[in-house]
Amino acid sequence: MFTANEKLSTANITDIMQTAYIDYSMSVIVSRALPDARDGLKPVQRRILYAMLREGLLHNRNFDKCAGVVGEVLKNYHPHGDSSVYDTLVRMAQKWVMRYPMIDPQGNFGSVDGDPPAAYRYTEARLTALAETLLSDIEEDTVDFAPNYKESTTEPTVLPSALPNLLMNGSTGIAVGMATNIPPHNLDELITAICAIIERPDISLEEVCGFIQGPDFPTGGFIVGTAGIDSYLRTGRGIVRMRGRAHTEEMKAGGEQIIITEIPYNVNRANLVLKIAELVSEKTIEGIRDLRDESDENTRIVIELKRGEQAEPILNQLYKRTALESSFGVNLLALDQKRPKQMNIRELLDCYIEHRREVITRRTQFRLKKAEDRAHILEGYKIALDNLDDFVRIIRASSNRAEAKIKLMEKYPLSSRQTDAILELRLYQLTGLERDKIEDEYAQLLRLIEELRAILESERLLLDVIKTELLEAGAKYSNPRKCEVAPDMGEFRMEDVIPNEGMVITISHSGFIKRTRVADFRSQKRGGKGVIGTDTYTDDFVEHLFTAQTHDYILFITSHGQCLARKVYQIPEGSRVSKGKSVKSFLSLDEGEKIAAMLTHSAFDEEHYLVMATKSGQIKKTALAAYTNATRESGLIGINLAEGDTVIGCVLTDGASEVILVSHQGLAVRFREKNDAGEVLFRATGRATSGVTGMRFKRAGDYLQAIEVVDHEKKFLVASEAGLGVRTRFEDYRLINRGGTGVTAINLPDDGSVQLVGALGVKDTDEIMLLTSKGQSVRCPINTVRETNRGAKGVKLLTLSKGDTLLSLAKVVESDEELDAAAAAEGEVEADETGEVAAIDAPDGTADTDAGETASDQPPAAE
Repeated sequence: MFTANEKLSTANITDIMQTAYIDYSMSVIVSRALPDARDGLKPVQRRILYAMLREGLLHNRNFDKCAGVVGEVLKNYHPHGDSSVYDTLVRMAQKWVMRYPMIDPQGNFGSVDGDPPAAYRYTEARLTALAETLLSDIEEDTVDFAPNYKESTTEPTVLPSALPNLLMNGSTGIAVGMATNIPPHNLDELITAICAIIERPDISLEEVCGFIQGPDFPTGGFIVGTAGIDSYLRTGRGIVRMRGRAHTEEMKAGGEQIIITEIPYNVNRANLVLKIAELVSEKTIEGIRDLRDESDENTRIVIELKRGEQAEPILNQLYKRTALESSFGVNLLALDQKRPKQMNIRELLDCYIEHRREVITRRTQFRLKKAEDRAHILEGYKIALDNLDDFVRIIRASSNRAEAKIKLMEKYPLSSRQTDAILELRLYQLTGLERDKIEDEYAQLLRLIEELRAILESERLLLDVIKTELLEAGAKYSNPRKCEVAPDMGEFRMEDVIPNEGMVITISHSGFIKRTRVADFRSQKRGGKGVIGTDTYTDDFVEHLFTAQTHDYILFITSHGQCLARKVYQIPEGSRVSKGKSVKSFLSLDEGEKIAAMLTHSAFDEEHYLVMATKSGQIKKTALAAYTNATRESGLIGINLAEGDTVIGCVLTDGASEVILVSHQGLAVRFREKNDAGEVLFRATGRATSGVTGMRFKRAGDYLQAIEVVDHEKKFLVASEAGLGVRTRFEDYRLINRGGTGVTAINLPDDGSVQLVGALGVKDTDEIMLLTSKGQSVRCPINTVRETNRGAKGVKLLTLSKGDTLLSLAKVVESDEELDAAAAAEGEVEADETGEVAAIDAPDGTADTDAGETASDQPPAAE
């Protein structure tokens, strides 16, 4: 039943729900989740600070229980749960959260490891001096006050905020349909930018951004790259990449350890350590021997590496797989005139400057009114003092205070307030000394009034006051940057700081890689005994050798057909006798996968092709440009292999080159990509495709050993395990069609006891590097290797010790700087009458001997 007084109306429930949801959303946005652009505070933060000010919890007074603060806030200002108030109070006190804390804590306020704070009945707090700066002048009518939720008192709608708190401490909040995430910044940089805007209102956004390096997180670390910083400073949105700070230390027992001393903002330190331990236990990251968290108030996470492991690749894996590298999505969203607005850095600073303009204006007006009121009273005092005897007579003749007031106002030009003040004067104030004080005070007030009126009348003076006070406050709380901005690898060219010099890259059979300066290997003449070229682990030996310059790309082609590109300077560096670092820490290789070939090039272009060769005699040609993305961590698929087949080598061609293939038993096939008429004989295919037949084998157990590009200005050198080599013209290998069985390149024993180890195209001015299975190395000029006929047994390239065999050979590449230095070094290497190069004395003082042996030249074997 409805009563007569009830008024009912019909409405669409959709409209009701829409209106109710919009009202709720605006309430959350304005009254809870988003900070004000002027003071950078949410309502609960502002209420806590104001309540502590009212409670007298200043920085130079005693601490008091947080329970009392929470109770005061709930009682008068914030009618919500106590946990929300205490959580906010704790956050404003945590130095790893706030760049400039506003609460001075005492007791357990949690930790960066995620430990919760103690209950508020156990902890104590007071305001910091910086928080008091945000509250300064609040009693001088600088901001508006509004009734509290029960209208028993009032609370400020915004704080005077003598410092740009929104940007210096940042803010995070999730509202309905929007969110803000503002990082902290360095106060000195903000003040510099604000002062620049005050001095030059027409300053450009670009210039303002130049004063601010980027976020300054309280946990320190690095910001990697400036692209995200530039984006959010200009648009209000951007993603900033953060990295922890780490360095390496040498351990007493040998080896290295990584020390992490700073972690990214908002990263839980304990969870970070657990994640690293998990990756180590799962063998996702290898090379770590021990992990310890030695942190106290300062972070110190110790990661001990296994012997021989390099710190940089492991640290890179930690950046990739853990929160040691994190991102911070910046969204500069705040309340401007009680409306949410996304702004760039200039707009936020303008909001703050406008707020301070209003605060200083209102404060100046308040102080002017107060000074004028006091001057008005002092003017009455002066009238009274000038006519003291008459004033005393009138007062004594009056029957009461009201009568005395009326008589004084009738006779003298006094206001009601002046008369009341005169009647309240004490007798001691009528002395001569007190009269002088009144006159001095009046003179000072006149000067003050003049200054205050000048400020209100001059925009320039008003802005100067803002600037002066900001600089004074900034000097008091100035603090160096904690977070360093480092260039991203994509923005910073390592080539600018790394010299371009020749390097020898070696990979051992067990998968250890290193690069060594070419200059570390001395030149010897043919047949020399060599020097120690690399130290190897037990049962290991050097399997691949390549030379290039530090600024080149190295394209690694694996036995499984994967292609991975790296810069030469990214390869771990080692000394001539060091063992190198695990290739697994440098390249992403599968179980049993090895490096089959390494090629150097300066760019991925359309004019060159990769020609891959497999053990079964298959070859495949693909444009080099197809491998542009091989620089990514996992690389690219280069060829589809048949079951059991592997890649044995790869060369770069120009699409019209001649290619020569050499088998393990010393047979060679030379063919062309195009014929004289321009017809393509060897076509290019896509990247992830299978190959075509390049060479067939007529002998059981034979397989493809090497692939080379023909250069008719060079000679072709093939070498056997016995240390013998045949250097002859490419023309001696007749052109045949792809897929032939080939001709004899070097005469090898029929019993198969000696096999081919490699083949190279070389010039007379080249030098080659020879490595043996026992780790000996010889750097030898090619002009000391006499030319012979194709199919000969060859000449001795080096002297092998008992049980040793030649394992690999490669051409030496030297930089221009090294060649110039070598030419300038007079008398270091001299040519003898025979044209051969004399050996340099070995480090121990013994001269290398020339074996002087040449194997018997034999006619070519039957083909």
